[in-house]
Amino acid sequence: MEGLRLQSLGGATLLPAARPRRGANRLRARASVRGGVRQLAVSIDELRLARDAVVAGGGADGHAASGRGAAVAPQEDRAAAEKLRAVADAAADRAEMHDIIGRQRDNWNHLLLHSTNSLTLAASVMAALAPAAPSVVALKASAGALLATAAVTMAAVNKIQPSQLAEEQRNATRLWRQLERDVRYAAAAAVVTDADVQEAMDRVLALDAAYPLPLLPGMLEKFPKTLEPTRWWPKRQVKNKLAQPKAINGARRGATAGNGWTQDLEDEMRGIVRVLRAKDEQEYVTAGKLVLTLNRGFAVAGPALAGTAAVAAAFVGAGEAGSWASGAAVLCGALAAAVNTVEHGGQFGMLFELCRNVAGFYRKVQEDIEACLDEADVDRRENGEVLETKVALLLGRSTSDLRQFREMASPSIKDDDIKDFAGKLF
Repeated sequence: MEGLRLQSLGGATLLPAARPRRGANRLRARASVRGGVRQLAVSIDELRLARDAVVAGGGADGHAASGRGAAVAPQEDRAAAEKLRAVADAAADRAEMHDIIGRQRDNWNHLLLHSTNSLTLAASVMAALAPAAPSVVALKASAGALLATAAVTMAAVNKIQPSQLAEEQRNATRLWRQLERDVRYAAAAAVVTDADVQEAMDRVLALDAAYPLPLLPGMLEKFPKTLEPTRWWPKRQVKNKLAQPKAINGARRGATAGNGWTQDLEDEMRGIVRVLRAKDEQEYVTAGKLVLTLNRGFAVAGPALAGTAAVAAAFVGAGEAGSWASGAAVLCGALAAAVNTVEHGGQFGMLFELCRNVAGFYRKVQEDIEACLDEADVDRRENGEVLETKVALLLGRSTSDLRQFREMASPSIKDDDIKDFAGKLF
């Protein structure tokens, strides 16, 4: 039987019939013509026989075996992609947690600032009225209690620095969302490897260490002895220096042919790295040290003034020293409120954290460029033109503006001779 013709009202369709194997039941179809329309009646068993007839002999087993063998590699890719999606979900959850905690700690800053100032000023008024009031004992006791409470509250708030905590959480929220986008983009790639999963996990752990969630223990040091730029990315493995190109005129040069790289572009990138290290990063490190020094002074002065006012309030109304004690309590209480307002109203802790984060931002740009330039094989680097565009966007410049930094790669130019900054974004 060469074929089985099905004729419908709109046209005709020819279905080729496969020749059944020997020993198998023949495909039997009964067709009846009713009103010029042919109908096909086929049993389930006959359809199964027709399906088996399409696959020739042992070819079916061969194709099935090859299909199972080909599914082994995609299975590993699917597992890696599932791991990346799990990392992306964790990053999204952490971003939400940091956002919620950041709002809470920002509320702490405002509420504690206003409540502490209210305590201090109310106590100062009581100390001023105590000498002339009939109930001098009650007023001076109330003034002393409020001033002592204000001193303890100031010391606790200065220790945790709520404005700095809020800034940490704001920056962490942005970085976690960025990590989520990067991981989801990697999970959607055609090929996903275990190296991609390990890199994502390293970034998660580095971010957790840079911006911890718990307040105690684990809180970052608010008054460090030295200011170090914040690091929220994992440390890169140091490559074998023997495989790197030799130095020429004090600056290492590699083969820069192809993949969007030229010698001018490499000099441009090296000049940017040098300017970032010598000018931009150092500018924010210096500013951060100044803010840290001022904040440390305010953190000590506020509780000390409030404590002095509390002690002076205890001597209000005691003979000739009573009037002096009242004046000292009022003066120290007012100064304590002023210092507290300048410190936390001006958010010196936030300013310090901002300087540290921006310095870390410029250091990350440096390390990204250096990691690309350390690769001797230009074909294995990121495309040069793409990297130039990314760097320009990170620094708030156009790609044409970056060309002025080519001459900075020359060792003949000293760091003190560099006047311009590389970044305009911050």
